[in-house]
Amino acid sequence: MKHTLKYALSGLMCLGFFTMALGQKMENNNTKGWVSLFNGKDFDGWKVGNNASTFSVEDGAIKVAGPRAHLFYVGDVQDHNFKNFEFKASVMTKPGANSGIYIHTQYQEDGWPAHGYEVQVNNSQEDWRRTGSLYAIVDVKENYAKDDIWYTEYVKVEGNRIIIKINDIVVVDYTEPENPKRGEGDKHRILGGGTFALQGHDPGSVVYYKDIMVRVLP
Repeated sequence: MKHTLKYALSGLMCLGFFTMALGQKMENNNTKGWVSLFNGKDFDGWKVGNNASTFSVEDGAIKVAGPRAHLFYVGDVQDHNFKNFEFKASVMTKPGANSGIYIHTQYQEDGWPAHGYEVQVNNSQEDWRRTGSLYAIVDVKENYAKDDIWYTEYVKVEGNRIIIKINDIVVVDYTEPENPKRGEGDKHRILGGGTFALQGHDPGSVVYYKDIMVRVLP
């Protein structure tokens, strides 16, 4: 009986070590390949056109506060040209704030970015399209995040499919058709590769971004 108990305990200990090792391996696999796009100190690797003062760095985060402007990633990762990827950022909105994360876009000096898609950041501003919307393509009416609280906004592009998660909740799963119908002003609102941009929407919108990461997919 004692020998049986001894072997059973030994087996449980081995199983425990195996489970811990497996968990560690899974955790490592989950974090493997993620690369930071923002150093938390300055805008090295980023570029903004008009109204550059809308963006500043505060306590390790990008603060967005000011007139319309867009901050584009122009750094060395993938030579700032991403096609298939996972992107995530920690975001915090202040009450009444509107912003956005552009994907597959291109640098431009002024105006709303003409290329790519906008992933909405808006928890309480008057625009009814809420955080996580693939703006004007697949719009989300429900709130999955709150003002004054950090949340995670995640975007995955693989082939012609876009998945958006807010705090690990899938809010958009969109497959771009072969010939998407777009208006004249939105003819470049399609997938095709490009960089990321953060939006400064208006002087009344204050938003913070940090932990901006990308993982390139095959």
